[in-house]
Amino acid sequence: MTQTTDATPPAADIQPDVRPLHLATVIEVLADAVPERAAIIELDRTWTFAEVDERSNRLAHHLLSLGLPTGSHVAVHSANRIEWVDAFYGCLKARLVPINVNYKYLHEELAYLYDNADCVAAIVAPEHVEAVRSLDLPTLQHVLVMGEEYDAALAAAPAERVGDLAGTRSADDRYVLYTGGTTGKPKGVVWRQEDLILAALNAGRFGAPLDSVEQLGTEAAAQETPMVLLACGPMMHGGSQWILGNGHVSGAGVAFYTRPSFDAESVLDLVQHAKVNSLTFLGDAMGRPVAQAILAEPDRWDLSSLVAVSNGAAPLSEGVREEVRRALPGRFILDSYGASESGATGSRVDDGTEGALGAPKFGVGPDVEVFDAQMRPCPPGGEGMLARSGPIPLGYYRDEAKTAATFRVVDGVRWSIPGDHARREEDGTVTVLGRGSVCINTGGEKVHPEEVEAVLLRHDAVFDAVVVGTPHDRWGQQVTALVQPTEEAAGLPEAELRDQLAAHVRGLLANYKAPKEILLVPEVPRTPVSKVDYPASTRLALDLLGVG
Repeated sequence: MTQTTDATPPAADIQPDVRPLHLATVIEVLADAVPERAAIIELDRTWTFAEVDERSNRLAHHLLSLGLPTGSHVAVHSANRIEWVDAFYGCLKARLVPINVNYKYLHEELAYLYDNADCVAAIVAPEHVEAVRSLDLPTLQHVLVMGEEYDAALAAAPAERVGDLAGTRSADDRYVLYTGGTTGKPKGVVWRQEDLILAALNAGRFGAPLDSVEQLGTEAAAQETPMVLLACGPMMHGGSQWILGNGHVSGAGVAFYTRPSFDAESVLDLVQHAKVNSLTFLGDAMGRPVAQAILAEPDRWDLSSLVAVSNGAAPLSEGVREEVRRALPGRFILDSYGASESGATGSRVDDGTEGALGAPKFGVGPDVEVFDAQMRPCPPGGEGMLARSGPIPLGYYRDEAKTAATFRVVDGVRWSIPGDHARREEDGTVTVLGRGSVCINTGGEKVHPEEVEAVLLRHDAVFDAVVVGTPHDRWGQQVTALVQPTEEAAGLPEAELRDQLAAHVRGLLANYKAPKEILLVPEVPRTPVSKVDYPASTRLALDLLGVG
């Protein structure tokens, strides 16, 4: 098994008598400090920190009994269920690396991911066993099927912690997160455990200094009313894994959504049941149906525990943001920006007083910069590439070229530059303009699809929208929009609706950013975690335009 990184930092200077910052140790510290506190809350079952610790101990023992070498990759191939949490912590306890598998992938996509990740074992839900068996990968040596086989394996394994059976746990132990592949094939982002906790999983503690892992147990025990967080998305998505991690690092419980598909009413049932304090959406695809469910039946749920709505992975459009405000008056909307390659980079609290936000703007710390093409910091008003330093990933798994392109050293400092364009504002905040890999070049002008999408989504007739570049004889590319109308607008004449939308965009953006083609579609292509699927959207636009 090989791993490619660029400018790998040296191991952390950990004293022998101090336990490292490591998620496996975090769950053990919490199980000792607050054993009876709810760690995972489902609609029909709750698991305490002691129970999560024991289940993951048993799985770790079972995995070690297979003789898997330290650092081996274990695929976790399932929708949300308690076994996902077992696998997440159990692999790490055994000093193995859990690999998130998109359970909606088909044969070729799965074959690529399992092979690229060098998976030697897999923990698989019964409904996906046939797909895994068909991969015919000689490196995949062990498959553990959730259900009776899995339960028997755990029952036969010891409940105590693995201790030295897995060797000495280290802050350098790896965590690998496969990206969603919205603009290309998925890539495995490789983190050190300590860097992951400090960069991505410390937001629940508001970035407070973390001197030792034992400190987390002391803090948790002192909490009289611990928080409960809820991520609506699947654990195969990094955002949901990071909500789990942020919750547990901060001593909070995590409400766990386990229905087979997203259902707003079931989400709200869970909010009420678990007394959730912070509900996290993954953009409009989750935010809109939740808001509409509340507005349709405002007295159905007791949502008095809910203090804030968080949003990540995909931006909330202004229309959906307003619906959320109407449905949940008095709550803050916490917008966060981050990437698999950078961790938590910026955030802002929207209390509804600033009006339309336009492109997402975030407050950032001193470890965030915007670089121009010559890798110089941009002055206020300048646009360039967003970058983050400090604890960042080691690189991409098995990809030296992408690692070198994304993780760069500038004046002796190592930066992660995932590809987002941004503008440095006069007040020190940063406005994220969009992903450079989907930027449209039309007649020499650069257009960020996200900016145009945000404007389209402000129109009352638009339910969903995506903007892509399609070929144009004169300009090279033209701005093309795929628009899913609302039910109310679907009855309008198509030409009239297109004219309305074009005029709406031209009234708010420069003319070159306005779509030259607006294609009405029944549904906008999105990935299983609600992000816009730009490759699929481009193919659909080309088909509708009759372009080869």
